[in-house]
Amino acid sequence: MTDSQAQDTEIMEAVRAGDESAFLSIYRRLQAPVFRFALHVSGSKPVAEDVTQEVFLNLMHRPGRFDARKGTLASYVMGTARNCLLGRLRKERGMVPLGSAAEGSCGRPEPADAAPDPLSGVVRTETVRWVRQAVVSLPLRYREVLVLCDLDERSYQEASEILGCATGTVRSRLHRARELLVQKLRVAKTQTEPARAGSRRCPA
Repeated sequence: MTDSQAQDTEIMEAVRAGDESAFLSIYRRLQAPVFRFALHVSGSKPVAEDVTQEVFLNLMHRPGRFDARKGTLASYVMGTARNCLLGRLRKERGMVPLGSAAEGSCGRPEPADAAPDPLSGVVRTETVRWVRQAVVSLPLRYREVLVLCDLDERSYQEASEILGCATGTVRSRLHRARELLVQKLRVAKTQTEPARAGSRRCPA
């Protein structure tokens, strides 16, 4: 057993024993990644909040399900998030569009020295919106691997543990996901360029 496996096993044994501080340490470490993954894949802040709550309630009430021999605690928790999310999406039979309430809620913060030009801000916001909509519109098998590897910056091994598939499958899906995303963004750019050009025209 590796040091990481031993640490994961130890902290989960503490959770099973009712150690609240052990559970809270896991929550503080993994709550944000779980929420971010659920938000980007579902496109819905309420869904992401519900999934995050379900994941940690499951961890609290069923800590014995974790097996360090099958992967890291982080991968186990993210895998649980994926299963909860898939169940939720199957139940609702569709994706919820990503609205303004979700934008900026879990992504990387804007740099402090961002340009104050209002037009630049509009263009940047519009670009972020198109990227998020393009990600949400991808087929689920491509969407989840893109979120894990490109947005969450997880390794192929971590993604394979979370998704329950081989690393080769992760690589091929990610390659195809990137191709599809580029195609969608090109279409979005073509559609928005005329409007941007018109906004730059000086009034007569």
